[in-house]
Amino acid sequence: MSYLQNFNYQLYGQETKPKLVLLHGLMGYGQNWRTIARHLEPYFHILTYDQRGHGKSFHPDSDYGPQNYADDLNKILQELGWNKIILMGHSMGGRNAIYFAHQFPKTVEALIIEDIGPESSSSSIHRLEEIIESVAVPYSSKKEAKDDLLHKHSPTLAQFLISSLEEVNGEVVWRLSKRGILQSLYSGREQSHWKEWQGISAPSLVIRGEKSTDLDKETFQKMLSTNPNAKGVEIAKAGHWVHFEQPDAVTSAVKDFLEGIKLL
Repeated sequence: MSYLQNFNYQLYGQETKPKLVLLHGLMGYGQNWRTIARHLEPYFHILTYDQRGHGKSFHPDSDYGPQNYADDLNKILQELGWNKIILMGHSMGGRNAIYFAHQFPKTVEALIIEDIGPESSSSSIHRLEEIIESVAVPYSSKKEAKDDLLHKHSPTLAQFLISSLEEVNGEVVWRLSKRGILQSLYSGREQSHWKEWQGISAPSLVIRGEKSTDLDKETFQKMLSTNPNAKGVEIAKAGHWVHFEQPDAVTSAVKDFLEGIKLL
């Protein structure tokens, strides 16, 4: 049986191009990457997909740790016949990418991490819990959801949360498994991935939003100092959702990095 059929996924670009996989963050889904994918599809064959518990992919009751996400991606790549990839992940997807790159070093030719460190602070986890609980589903309409979330959050965060909702049987509800999201969050609290990060041999780029509180300056600098294969770039006028807020700058940073290591 096809493992890929468990997932909602999209492919961009020509099959003959180098392979690029984009992993979305917590509460996101694959199409969060569509702007970046459209920018990069002339150069790559790109895979985006809803990770387990997110979007239209399968929503198991348990198993939301880094190993589960890594095993999913490994099985997907085997089914697609992709032996070598460039791997990019945002937020939770970035931490999953760190874990995967350490577990499958022969597969990952280059690693790009967007605004996440190898471990979560208790304050950032608490903030995410508050954000999740602020979404008062079910809403009676998309307008009610939009008005509520714009009242509670910044326009960027509100729009991200709205994109994580869908209309089902006349109600607006999560496009994800809330139980799975919370399990992913608590798994991040329990585990540090500094050892994995320091052991990654692939050329790596860490992208930080200049105004981000999720990847603070100290952790950003520590990531660069503890892995000799890593470079870093800070994107001006961006917080945590860097590729939402500054897609052109992120695209340029990715292209510059990959050109520098002769993968573009």
